[in-house]
Amino acid sequence: MDFSDFNITIVGLGLIGGSLAMSVKKKLNPKNLWGIDVNTNVLDHAESTNIIDRGFLSAREPLQKSDIVFICIYPRETVEFVKEHMDNFKHGAIIIDAAGIKVPLLSAIAPVLRDDIDYISCHPMAGRESKGLEFAGDNIFEGADYIITPTEKNKPENIELIKEIAKTLGFGNVVCINPCLHDDMIAFVSHLPHIIAASIVLDPIMAEETLYTGGSFRDMTRVARINPDLWAQLLLDNSEYVLKHLKIFKDNVGDFEEAINKNDYSRLKFLLTKACERKESFDLSVDTRNKSER
Repeated sequence: MDFSDFNITIVGLGLIGGSLAMSVKKKLNPKNLWGIDVNTNVLDHAESTNIIDRGFLSAREPLQKSDIVFICIYPRETVEFVKEHMDNFKHGAIIIDAAGIKVPLLSAIAPVLRDDIDYISCHPMAGRESKGLEFAGDNIFEGADYIITPTEKNKPENIELIKEIAKTLGFGNVVCINPCLHDDMIAFVSHLPHIIAASIVLDPIMAEETLYTGGSFRDMTRVARINPDLWAQLLLDNSEYVLKHLKIFKDNVGDFEEAINKNDYSRLKFLLTKACERKESFDLSVDTRNKSER
C-alpha cells in the first residue's frame, strides 16, 4: 500500500515511539511524519537526525491534520491525552495506542470517544531494558508479535490497514484477540516474569561483594532492570489478572517447597519432568508458528 499521502503523528518519542518513528519513516515513507513530546531536547534531536519531519510540544496542530496517530506513552497518560485532545483529532482519523494493558484503558476512553474517529488499541510486543529515544532503533520490531484488540466499534477496513502497516514495519506475527484475553495473557507472559525477576534480585545475597553467576541467572533477571513508573501502573491497572497468575505461581512454588521439605525425590522428578515436557511442547508450537509465517 502507498502511504505517501498520509500524515502520521507519533505521540511520545521514547523507546517504542522513537523506534516506531524510525521504522515508519524508513518503511512507510508518509507525506508527513510528526512527533509530539514534552521534552524539547528529544524533539530537537528527532528533527535534526531526520527521525521525524517536525516536532511539536503542543498537540493541537499536528492532530488536526493527522490521518493516523500512534500514542506511545504510559497507559494512564494515554487516557488523559485522548480525553484532553478529543476535539483536536482530524475527522476520520485512526488512533492507535501501544499500551501494555487494554481493558482499563478502553473502558476509560469509550465514554468520550467521538463517533467519527476510530480508536484501535494495539500492543507491539517489543522492547529493551533501557528507556528513551537514545535506545530506539528501526529494527526493534523485526519478527516481533503485534497484537490488535478490536472492539465492535472498529471498522474492518481500518483493522486490515493496521495489519498491513504492522507487517510492513517488520512484525512477524500480527493477530487480533479480545481485550480481556490480552490482559490475562500479558499478566502471565510479561507481568509475572517481571515480578519474578524483581523478586529474585531482592534476595539479600545480591548485596554480596562476590557473586558468581551463569547464563540461567542472567536470563532470569534480565528484565529486573525495569522502568518503575511504567510497571507500577501496569501491575496495578491489571491487578485482577496479575494476582490470578501470582497465585498459580505461588502454588507451584509451594509444590516444590513441600517436595524438598519432605525429601520427596519422586515428587520433585515428577514436577520437573512435567515442566520440561510442557516447555518443549511450547517451544515446538512457537517454532511451527514462526515457520508457517515465513
